[in-house]
Amino acid sequence: MKINIDELKKKYPHLAKELLENPEGDLVLTVRKPLPDPWRGYLPGPIDYIRRCKSREEAIKVVDYLEKHGELTKEEADELRNIINNKGLEFFGPHKRDNYYYRKAVEYWKKLAKTISEQQ
Repeated sequence: MKINIDELKKKYPHLAKELLENPEGDLVLTVRKPLPDPWRGYLPGPIDYIRRCKSREEAIKVVDYLEKHGELTKEEADELRNIINNKGLEFFGPHKRDNYYYRKAVEYWKKLAKTISEQQ
């Protein structure tokens, strides 16, 4: 985004004054777009919650909670309980450790940065 000095003074008078009355000389201002959030709009589902559990008992409590609050039907909850009891937590995939979503976002941002640098 480019903005000329007159627009800057009109839209942001205090910022313009602070920037333009810089006693050290030249003004160089670079504004970058924020990194896109790969999780924007994502809502975790029952399996996401189950994958954070450390025991079968904890996973059953999560399923009970989701059923009680109307996020799962009785049939869905019964099916998940059956899988948890008979196949274990591993059936749903690897355990999601703390900062799972942040670590995945960092991986995404690194791939994005690499792609951008290759295009330049």
